[in-house]
Amino acid sequence: MYLGDYIVIEQQLGPFTFAAESVSTGTPFVAEIDEDKRHLFVDHTFPDQHPAACRFLRPDGDLCRCTIHRDSPAQCKFYRCIVLQVLDRLGKELGTVRGTLDLHTDDPALRAVWEEVKGKRPKSDVDAEPWIATFLTGKGYRVE
Repeated sequence: MYLGDYIVIEQQLGPFTFAAESVSTGTPFVAEIDEDKRHLFVDHTFPDQHPAACRFLRPDGDLCRCTIHRDSPAQCKFYRCIVLQVLDRLGKELGTVRGTLDLHTDDPALRAVWEEVKGKRPKSDVDAEPWIATFLTGKGYRVE
């Protein structure tokens, strides 16, 4: 949420297009708000209330979404907060898998299942994410 210190909007080029800069690398980029998130972007309440947050971040229900996912700079593509939410069969969140593919949970049963994941999952993160989702689903969890 605090990438607002690292991504700066330099100029608005169109209704949903911006000249921006990745401050940490000094790299300019053009960001167009994703079509499916434009309805979120037009509400400026969140960035007004959270000035340190990335200007392209918006709440969507219980989640915060990047509204320039397609055009986001490399630093954002490598930084992922939550990769998967792990839910019970009724939809109650039991834990999250973060971008580092670590489980965050207080649920002892899920923690025990996760020990199985650690020894079996593919080494590549790209291959591991869908594998983890399938594995947890097979153990009776819902994964989003």
